[in-house]
Amino acid sequence: MKIYLAQFNPIVGDLEGNAKKILEISLHAFKSSADLVLTPELSLWGYPPKDLLLNRSLINKQDKILNKLSIDLANNFGNLSVIIGIAEIIDDNFFPNLYNSIAFIEQGKWSIIARKNILPTYEVFDEKRYFRSDNKVSILEKNINKRIWKLGITICEDLWVNQNIEGRGIHKRNPIHDFESKKLDCLINLSASPFTIGKFKSRQKIANNATNQLKTKMIYLNQIGGNDDLIFDGNSFILDKDGEKIKQLSSCKEDFYCWNMNKQKNISQEVRNISDLESIFDALVLGVKDYAKKCGFKTAIIGLSGGIDSALVTVIATAALGSKNVFSIAMPSKWNSINSKIDAEELARRLNINFDIIPIENPLESFKETLEDSINLSIEGVVGENLQSRIRGSLLMALANKNNHLLLSTGNKSELAVGYCTLYGDMNGGLAVIGDLYKTKVFKLCNWIDSKLSNQSRKLYNLPLNKKIIGDKICNKPPSAELGPNQLDTDFLPPYTKLDSVLKGLIEEKKDLIQLQKEGNKYDLISRVIMLIKKSEFKRKQAPPILKLSNQSLGNDWRIPVAIK
Repeated sequence: MKIYLAQFNPIVGDLEGNAKKILEISLHAFKSSADLVLTPELSLWGYPPKDLLLNRSLINKQDKILNKLSIDLANNFGNLSVIIGIAEIIDDNFFPNLYNSIAFIEQGKWSIIARKNILPTYEVFDEKRYFRSDNKVSILEKNINKRIWKLGITICEDLWVNQNIEGRGIHKRNPIHDFESKKLDCLINLSASPFTIGKFKSRQKIANNATNQLKTKMIYLNQIGGNDDLIFDGNSFILDKDGEKIKQLSSCKEDFYCWNMNKQKNISQEVRNISDLESIFDALVLGVKDYAKKCGFKTAIIGLSGGIDSALVTVIATAALGSKNVFSIAMPSKWNSINSKIDAEELARRLNINFDIIPIENPLESFKETLEDSINLSIEGVVGENLQSRIRGSLLMALANKNNHLLLSTGNKSELAVGYCTLYGDMNGGLAVIGDLYKTKVFKLCNWIDSKLSNQSRKLYNLPLNKKIIGDKICNKPPSAELGPNQLDTDFLPPYTKLDSVLKGLIEEKKDLIQLQKEGNKYDLISRVIMLIKKSEFKRKQAPPILKLSNQSLGNDWRIPVAIK
């Protein structure tokens, strides 16, 4: 039996386009003499479709598209069978009235062969809003050359049921147990599992646990692509019954593979180990590339200050969109050092991107005169600092509107957490690229980019080779917003090494003040950070989408009220 793994990139809500792509993929599977094509969870919709699932016209349209696709597959590829993720309608008066299901297409017809058992409702997931849970496992029996192959079908979270590996213990039922007496030839998991740092290892542990438990081979097939704030990294794989890897598909790009299950021996290929920093960079590049493409942007614009955050975002944008499609603008005031201007221009030159300078002293002076003359308001201190940021934000938005650029926000997670950012200023943008990276991680990623360890990524993304891209002057510069004389971030914030440790404990590890104190953090620091996080919640509610990298970003999976004590 030959199974074709289709790790492809659907567009959310484009049922017709996704069906057309599945038909094109099936041509390649047919040429490979495949018997069965696998596609990821909800592959006809793209994941996550969210409230598009509440659109009755789309739900009704789905059946027509499946009927046509079934006939097209039969007419073009004969007995080739295809598995597709769909939203199945439940014909009753209760809500939600959908299953997250798997449709099996064969000989011009389609039928439901599996439904998702475990519906996640943590982090970004909210599946119980749309779906009901099934309570039985599914086995597809496929007759190939007078042999019946038994394939266990699971959907994403159905596999994530080992508390010792996950540490959550959120599911009382384990569908994998129900397969133990079924004597499967292979367990299949069809997933739409978004990227988070270190998740690849967790997936492998979960899969190994299942193969060891069932003593069977396993296919883990994952979606690829950036959808809004989520990045799906692919990284699909096949395991033998001992949990050894037979095949590893690509990270952060579409990939396809035809696996012959009949072979007694499968020789595993050499798999290159990818560091966390490389995986973060790949994920961010994919996130920017797909967000721009799927939202209709061909170019991006960035405020390039000469600081490390905007430098990193500029490198990521260049890797994602190409140097000719990235436009950078330096907007100096009298407080910006000459070195910052030089550093910004030199970075733009190294990346061969578009670069312009628009000084903001004249518009700032106009604001000052208007406010002083009209209402006798001085713009000294924070008022003047925020005005500088908002002037820059307005200029960038004007250029973005004029030229249909995607404005990329350059703020990091540390700043966003404590409110060290300006609404309608540096927070302006269509996408917050590094909003889930702490400042200390920004430095680490930039140092990795400038090292030889990034050579393979540089070649892949057509970035400059054999020289530092960001450069020591930017990487070694003390962080500063440069909105006042001799200003440094540490004038307002504790050193980032201390701040980020406390932030990670509070945000991602859900620790309280007492726990953090026991770890050696000072009470005054912790209580101040807690206060800043609460105080700046209203800003985060107005931030652009944040590309998710951690198990707790400050985006859609951060659901803290604004008006709290």
